[in-house]
Amino acid sequence: MRFTEDQLSLQQMAREFAEKELMPRAAEMDIDGELPMDVYQKAVDMSLTCLDLPEEYGGAGLDMVTTCLIREEISRGDSGFSITIGSNSLGFKPVGIAGNEEQKQHFADIITRGGFCAFAITEPGSGSDAASTATTAVKVGDEYIINGRKCFITNAERADVYTVLATTDKTKGARGLSMFIVDRDTPGVSTGKHEDKMGIRVSNTADVIFEDVHIPAKNLIGQEGKGFKIAMQTLEKGRVITGAAAVGIGRAALEYATKYAQVRKTMGKPICEHGQIQALIADMGIELEAARQLVLAAADAIDHNDPNKGKLSAMSKCFAAEVIERVCSHAIQILGGYGYMRDYPVEKLYRDARIYQIFEGTNQIQRLVIARHMLQENPAD
Repeated sequence: MRFTEDQLSLQQMAREFAEKELMPRAAEMDIDGELPMDVYQKAVDMSLTCLDLPEEYGGAGLDMVTTCLIREEISRGDSGFSITIGSNSLGFKPVGIAGNEEQKQHFADIITRGGFCAFAITEPGSGSDAASTATTAVKVGDEYIINGRKCFITNAERADVYTVLATTDKTKGARGLSMFIVDRDTPGVSTGKHEDKMGIRVSNTADVIFEDVHIPAKNLIGQEGKGFKIAMQTLEKGRVITGAAAVGIGRAALEYATKYAQVRKTMGKPICEHGQIQALIADMGIELEAARQLVLAAADAIDHNDPNKGKLSAMSKCFAAEVIERVCSHAIQILGGYGYMRDYPVEKLYRDARIYQIFEGTNQIQRLVIARHMLQENPAD
């Protein structure tokens, strides 16, 4: 795929930001899990914290391909930071898809001043099965009253606003789900246990609890009963960007391992001259480039509303997530015992990589999505 001068310039800007602001602090952020707000504010000033916020609302308004180029670079610097800013975009997407002007401006005001957004779908009893959402939204007069609990929500404790999937009609299953805007300072909104994660540690994760939360009816996004469709459209876009972020992790691992292999010596020569090490490096490069090209193909399909966008989106996320685990594992193998030590970055990259097969829809769910598309494309005679 060929890129425009503007795309390459933005990619370079993101690369310099990652190398200057994130890489030097990545190990520290991994230990304490604290988001450096000075760095976050720089990302805000550069319009990196919600890449698809339209220009008329003060955002970058970027297409999907450009967004993927940038998110790969940011994730190369630190995946947890990339996920933090990506959650703003994920929280905004339902509003961008089906919201009105007032709702879009509300999110824009939060994002452009340096606030945070969160996308609240997952529940303790309905992870991969969003259609079984137990959180309810009952309309009373000109209000909705929301009750329920969401779990594993990125930016939960930092968010100024949530987009929340809730049931408005239990008798209709997925067609009884609706999407809402809930501001953090609304009475009855609280957060639960802070999750102490294996990786992406600077990314905040916690439960969000709704106890008789009264919101105005105007906070409904789109129409009642359209929440599941909005959520799926949101995830379709989000999965491609997740794939791009995954590629960034793999790239960081590959770059470090290849440099290490050129200076580490065994048997009187650099280990990069040993055939087995070269084979590992070659496999890493092949798979990582294949993942990148699949991500970009999916991004281009979304930008052009290609009928294959849903299938490609699921494929790109699934493939990239599995590739980076292998790439990071190979990087550890190349470093040997040092690769297992926290003095070297590849063990962190491996821990960061593992979540990508789980969030944004598990890889098992992605395979179901992919298979359904393929069966529809090739019906029996």
